[in-house]
Amino acid sequence: MSRLITASRFFIWLTIFGASSAMLVAAGFYLHLRPELPAVHQLLDTRLQTPLRIYSSDDKLIAEFGEKRRTPVTIDQIPEQQLQAFLAAEDSRFYEHFGVDFIGLGRAAVELASTGEIQSGGSTITMQVARNYFLTRDRTFARKFNEILLSFQIEKELDKQTILELYLNKIYLGNRAYGLAAASQVYYGKPVDQLNLAQMAMLAGLPKAPSAYNPLANPERARIRRDWILGRMAELGYITEEQRDEARSQPLTARYNTTPTEVDADYVAEMARAEMVARYGDSAYNDGFRVTLTVNSEDQQAATRALQQGLEAYDRRHGYRGPAGTTNQLPGDEATYQEVLEAYPRVEELYPVIITRVSDEEQRAEAWSRHLGKGFIPFETMTWARAYRTANAMGPEPGRVSDVLEEGDIVYVRRQPPSESSEPTESGDNLAEETNSGENEAPVIAPVPMTLAQIPDVEGALISLQAKTGAIRALSGGYSFSQTKYNRAIQARRQPGSTFKPFIYLKALDQGMTPATIYNDSPIVQEGSETEPGWRPKNSGGEFLGPTRLREALYRSRNMVSIRLLQDLGVDETIAFLDKLKLPTDDLPRELSLALGSGSLTPMDMARGFAVIANGGYDVQPYLIQTIENSQGEVLYEASPAILCDTNCDRLRENRPDPIVGFPAIRVAERLADEQSVYLLHSMLKDVITRGTATKARGLERNDLAGKTGTTNDQKDAWFSGFNHEIATTTWVGFDQPATLGFREFGGTAALPIWMDYMSEALAGTPESEMARPGGIVQVRIDPRTGERAAPEQDNAIQEVFRSDNVPEEQAGNGLSGGKDDANLPRNLF
Repeated sequence: MSRLITASRFFIWLTIFGASSAMLVAAGFYLHLRPELPAVHQLLDTRLQTPLRIYSSDDKLIAEFGEKRRTPVTIDQIPEQQLQAFLAAEDSRFYEHFGVDFIGLGRAAVELASTGEIQSGGSTITMQVARNYFLTRDRTFARKFNEILLSFQIEKELDKQTILELYLNKIYLGNRAYGLAAASQVYYGKPVDQLNLAQMAMLAGLPKAPSAYNPLANPERARIRRDWILGRMAELGYITEEQRDEARSQPLTARYNTTPTEVDADYVAEMARAEMVARYGDSAYNDGFRVTLTVNSEDQQAATRALQQGLEAYDRRHGYRGPAGTTNQLPGDEATYQEVLEAYPRVEELYPVIITRVSDEEQRAEAWSRHLGKGFIPFETMTWARAYRTANAMGPEPGRVSDVLEEGDIVYVRRQPPSESSEPTESGDNLAEETNSGENEAPVIAPVPMTLAQIPDVEGALISLQAKTGAIRALSGGYSFSQTKYNRAIQARRQPGSTFKPFIYLKALDQGMTPATIYNDSPIVQEGSETEPGWRPKNSGGEFLGPTRLREALYRSRNMVSIRLLQDLGVDETIAFLDKLKLPTDDLPRELSLALGSGSLTPMDMARGFAVIANGGYDVQPYLIQTIENSQGEVLYEASPAILCDTNCDRLRENRPDPIVGFPAIRVAERLADEQSVYLLHSMLKDVITRGTATKARGLERNDLAGKTGTTNDQKDAWFSGFNHEIATTTWVGFDQPATLGFREFGGTAALPIWMDYMSEALAGTPESEMARPGGIVQVRIDPRTGERAAPEQDNAIQEVFRSDNVPEEQAGNGLSGGKDDANLPRNLF
């Protein structure tokens, strides 16, 4: 008996000793680790890594950039059942423990003792918050002890709802989705409050192993995990057994969804991204910046659409270049076709298809697309497809389907608009239409009607600026950003051709010439030498008009007049004037070919130059970013464009509210060109549209438009720059590797229609806006042949505008037929 008592005492003391030792070890760990633990209040100040988001001026999402996709949400934005799904999956005793679930830890200890490995960590949601925000994911005892200590502190200082909110905004749920809201968008393409119970359970199953239970990578394992969570929710009383069974019967509907952007503006988005990285480095991608741009979503969509349609129209005018590829995998199943088409990406609204059958009798071809499913191409949609031979030649017009297509061809198509009676489907990109074949029969998938198309190999750019501020209203740098990131709007340096002439004419008007000044439109020959070739410029069409007023020479785009004009002005003096206008002159030639636009400028350079003309001669600099906000909504930057004013600049400064600290004060726009000269140029450029090389633009039925076409040698570049007093827009068309567009392609043929399509929408519903006539401008009758003032009774006189100090003198005599003798014509005719 005494031995039993002695043994009992020994085990009691051994237990006390073991417990004391454990407490001493724990205390030692605590004293050692406690000073290194972060303060819990830092949790509330932690910046979640959220992506850079870029918006239009009317608050439409343009793009999102960042390694981690995250959209923080508050706890009251999350449905109750979604919270319960996470509790059932991760921590069903969350509202009962104080940060650590000792039952769970005991279970983990048993697993370690029995297997020699840690099978589950026994972590509560609070412990996961501690680990995710402050610690590493290393599976060590030291890290686990830190986790436990931090969890106690978190529970002591934060309420349960705050802890749960922190958890749901931080957790990684696969496919770059961090946080619940991002995962809801990535897997289901909708916000959290629109998920059904099965989808909620699926997301709740991801934190345990985002890769193993991913519904995209491992759908069967994900389904098993989902169904287990639904069972746990029923056991815990969160849902009924009927709800559990109904949710378990739901099919897996997860698929990868990109960020739902609202504006097609990839080139603009890339410009903004590059600017943000230049300002903030790599933190631009993670600090939750919100960038608002100057572009308007409707204008931008109009620009993107106008450029794409204009380039496609050019491409069709020059014929069909043949299939994008061919395959001999015919006949084949959908899996085979899918594999073949993987090498052919969708480009904008053009889809790659395999031609599976050609029927001249039925006058159509049948096709299969991985995006659209089965479809057919009627012959009437391919009558344009004459065989391309050169930029100036095509084959005969096709008379049947087999003249264009063969079985096995891989071509691009555009989906024909669905009929008004067709219902939208929920099958993602597969747009095949369902039709009912009977009350109890499965729906039959109707073939999709398609239109034959091809990806243009010609390129272009469109830039539209707010003339008085330089704000970019819309910009497109090519047919498709997915094909090439090269932004021709700001990177392509091309010859502007005759679009450059208005700057030469502005210099002439500034030097005292008038719209009625006469120059000779006749041949110019510069003889060559042993080292230099000769130069014999010519007009488009090859004809010469003889003595011509500057107004007519500009709207008819007479090359010989521009050359003689530059010769009189002086090349060096003109370059100095262009420098004053702040046009880039480094790549401009110091020779007479400058008058024909033989230098190199970007479309943005041209748009900015025409904005200066449009606004009356004031300096503006293009800008894209309107505001930058941090993740807390604080404004870090706001654009402050120069203000156009004449006599009221001091009053504007006085009435300006106190500027935000660190923001620039008011800036008054610098006048670069004489107001009267610019007004005269406006008048002359309006004639380009009313009677010159851009008469197509009269179709817009506005009286406030002016502009200039441009075409370079061999039709390698086609331009149109036009404006009213509010908007200046430039369009350019050409090949990336300069080559002829074809002898029928000019600025008025290739570039002007794009400008018109855009401006018709950008100006819709806006009043006409013209530069006000400045003081010192008068209108008088002149002789159209000589440019001199007409005699009172002259019957062929026309109206012209002049500076009041530069009005031509009245002619002597009755002037019934008008004009001077040839001997008295000005010297600049010869």
